[in-house]
Amino acid sequence: MTIDIRSPLLERFLRYVQIGTSADPSSETYPSSSSQLVLTKLLHEELLAMGLRDCVLDEHGMVWATIPASSQEFADAPMVLLNSHVDTSPEAPGTNVKPHVIDSFDGKPIKLGSSGVVIDPASCSDMANLIGKTLVVTDGTTLLGGDDKAGVAVIMQLASLLTNKQEEECKIQHGPVRILFTCDEEIGQGTRHITLEKLATHSLGDQPIAPLVGYTLDGGDQGQIDEETFSADMAIVRFKGSNIHPAIAKGRMINAVRAAAMFVDLLPTDRFSPESTEGREGFLHPYDLHAGVGEATVQLILRDFDEARLHEYKLLLERIGEEVTLQMPGLQIDVETREQYRNMAAGIAKLPEAVQYAEDAYKALGVSCQRTIVRGGTDGSLLTAMGLPTPNLSVGQHNIHAVTEFACLDQMVLAVEHLAELLKRWAKHGVGVS
Repeated sequence: MTIDIRSPLLERFLRYVQIGTSADPSSETYPSSSSQLVLTKLLHEELLAMGLRDCVLDEHGMVWATIPASSQEFADAPMVLLNSHVDTSPEAPGTNVKPHVIDSFDGKPIKLGSSGVVIDPASCSDMANLIGKTLVVTDGTTLLGGDDKAGVAVIMQLASLLTNKQEEECKIQHGPVRILFTCDEEIGQGTRHITLEKLATHSLGDQPIAPLVGYTLDGGDQGQIDEETFSADMAIVRFKGSNIHPAIAKGRMINAVRAAAMFVDLLPTDRFSPESTEGREGFLHPYDLHAGVGEATVQLILRDFDEARLHEYKLLLERIGEEVTLQMPGLQIDVETREQYRNMAAGIAKLPEAVQYAEDAYKALGVSCQRTIVRGGTDGSLLTAMGLPTPNLSVGQHNIHAVTEFACLDQMVLAVEHLAELLKRWAKHGVGVS
C-alpha cells in the first residue's frame, strides 16, 4: 500500500485514547459509563463524514455502519463484519490518559513520565522484536486504552481507505463490509444487545444482508489469528454471618469478614490460579471482595478451554466453602455461577475460510503468522456462539490492563494492510482468490 496511513492512523489513535472510557462493573446500565458514549458519538460523526449513508448510533450507544462493495462485481460477495469495543478495563485508571510517542524504540527500559513506573523489556518478551518501531505509551498513571482503541483506530482507518474514491491507491476490491463498535466488552456485556437479526438490520438495499463471517480486531503483537478462547463462568460466593456488638459477641458473633478471608486463603495458588498457569491450563481467580461482619461476597472468574472443567471448579469452590463452615458453625455459604462465554473453536471450525483467508492475507504481505489461542475472551466468542464465526486478529496491543500498557504503531499499520488483503479474499469467495 503506497498511500501513507501512518500519520492519520496515529492521529486517530491518540485522539481516541484521550477519551476515558472505563467500563463500570457495578452499573446496571448499558453502556455502563456515559464516557463511552462520548467516543461512540465521535466515531458516528467521523463515519458520516466519510459519506456512509448507512451509519447508525443506536439507543444503546453502539455504532453500526455498512460500507457497500467496491463495485457491482462484488456486490453479491459475502458480507464481512469488523468489530472492536470502545470501553477499557476497570482494573486500572482509564481517565486523563496522557499518551507519549516513542518514534524509534531503542530496546532499553522505558521510564513512564515522573510516575516511577518502568516498562522493562526483560519482563515483556514482545519488546525484543520492536526495536526501531514506533511505540505509544502512557505516563504510568493510567491505562493507554490500546485494548481496544487500537482496534477501533485500525477499523476507522480502513473505513477511510475504503470510502476514499479519489486516490487510486485506495481502490481496494471488497464486498460489503459491516462495522460494529460495541461497549462494555471488558465486563462481559459487549454483545448484550446484539442478535443475528440485528446484524442484518442495517443494510443497503431492500433486503437485509447477514454477515457470513466476522473478525474482532482486539489482539496483541502481530501475525496472530486467535481461533480459540477460554470458556468462562463467573462465580459469586456469598457468606452470611451474624453481627452483634463486639462487647457481647462471645459465642454469638459469626464474622463473615473472617469467613471470606479464610475462603480466599484456602484457594489453591500452586495450581488453578492465573499466577501459576499458562498455555491451555485453566484457572479460578478471585478478583473482588466486599465484606462486613454480617455479610460478605467474593467474586471469581472461572476459565478453561475445556467447558466441562468449569463445573469441576465450581465443585472445588463448594468443597472449600464446606471446609470453612466446619470451622465456623452457623455460617451460611452459597456458591452461584453464571455463564459468560464459551470456547469459539467449534463455531469457527464450521467456516474454515475464516482463518485460512486471514493466513493467506498475511502471506501475501510477506508476514509470518500463527494460529493462536486466547487465555480470555472477546466479543467474537459470543458472536461465534450466535452462529457468526468470528476469529480475533492482532492490532499491536501489549501489556493490556496495566499502567505499563503500550501499542505499536507499525503493527497497527500492518493490521490495516492485513484487513485490506483479507477483504480481497472474501470479495472473491467461491470464485477463487488470486
